[in-house]
Amino acid sequence: MGLDDRKLDVLRAIIEDYVSTQEPVGSKSLVERHSLGVSPATVRNDMAVLEEEGYIRQPHTSAGRVPTDAGYRLFVDRLSKIKPLSPAERRAIERFLLGAVDLDDVVHRTVRLLAQLTRQVAVVQYPSLSRSKVRHLELVPLSTTRMMLVMITDTGRVEQRQVDIPGTLPAEDVLELRRIINAKLGGQPLTQTPPLVQTLVEEVSDDLRPAMTTLASILLETLVERHEERIALAGTANLTRASMLDFAGSIRPVLEALEEEVILLKLIGEQSGSTRVSIGDENEYADLRATSIVSTGYGPGGQIVGGMGVLGPTRMDYPGTIATVRAVARYVGDLLAQN
Repeated sequence: MGLDDRKLDVLRAIIEDYVSTQEPVGSKSLVERHSLGVSPATVRNDMAVLEEEGYIRQPHTSAGRVPTDAGYRLFVDRLSKIKPLSPAERRAIERFLLGAVDLDDVVHRTVRLLAQLTRQVAVVQYPSLSRSKVRHLELVPLSTTRMMLVMITDTGRVEQRQVDIPGTLPAEDVLELRRIINAKLGGQPLTQTPPLVQTLVEEVSDDLRPAMTTLASILLETLVERHEERIALAGTANLTRASMLDFAGSIRPVLEALEEEVILLKLIGEQSGSTRVSIGDENEYADLRATSIVSTGYGPGGQIVGGMGVLGPTRMDYPGTIATVRAVARYVGDLLAQN
């Protein structure tokens, strides 16, 4: 990089001040606010080097300096330290999420919580069916010839289908069909269940075969069908807190991009367990190149079943945002594991 520790300290100070004040940072204010141990003239020289190297820029004549995308990247990779959440913050997260009554409630509480804690736009992907396992299949009689097939995944997603059965089916036969289906499919990844479903018809008695044939057909439709991935969004109004420098005078392109679920899924849906930070021009979508995205995967017991993250201007509190996204993802994973 060609930067000594002093210049890196100056860059860190510029970023911290700019994030907190929303104003370009000058050498005089840096010396006043930070214990850099050098004169304003030395700080000006260091700022000149940082500008020449592309880590800061001057937005207009006679102004202070603001970080560039490269400056933020260097800060995230080398200079920032993750801010640990306070015990009070951790308790607040835990209490808020533990009050959830079902998966929908978990997702909506999570996205609201992320938006409130980070003061950014928050996005949470519902657990993906392609990454889920069958927890239980229930058959609920609606009449003697119709029943409800309910599939519950290990991540709490529920899929329901009504099934018309050929002929009447007594209660004991319904119980037997349910037992056979659960014995075959329970605990299996959804992506591996279609071949198993096809064998169900061969494993029942002749009198249950017509009903099982119908059920197997509906099950295959439910499992093979391309399910629309779902996301939840909150905190869009937080973008209005940005300064004119953040979005070149207009947040409209960002708002339009946030309306495209395909874009949001691409941003946060292809996650591993590590935290990813995309800054400015690193983003694939041109309309989001004035933003940064902090995202991670979540799931029970280390299994990744979905993604979550926040989006905001590149002038972001990266250490605090990264810590919050990681903490919330961990709590949601624990919650899914417990339930």
